[in-house]
Amino acid sequence: MQIKSFKENDILVMKKNHACKKDAFRFKALRVGSDVRMVCCECGHDVTIDRIKLEKNIKTIIPSEQQQ
Repeated sequence: MQIKSFKENDILVMKKNHACKKDAFRFKALRVGSDVRMVCCECGHDVTIDRIKLEKNIKTIIPSEQQQ
């Protein structure tokens, strides 16, 4: 498995949606390390998850430079 590189304020598009909405796939990375703290872009729910488990569920990464 390839290590996915992302940093703070990047948007992580997940394979599975968050429980708050049917189309809530986007999370914003707040803190990056061995655990990753992120917040749902739809409802604002704060989640901390193990990086290895998270990397398996990331579909795409939107860098903070490309965000509007």
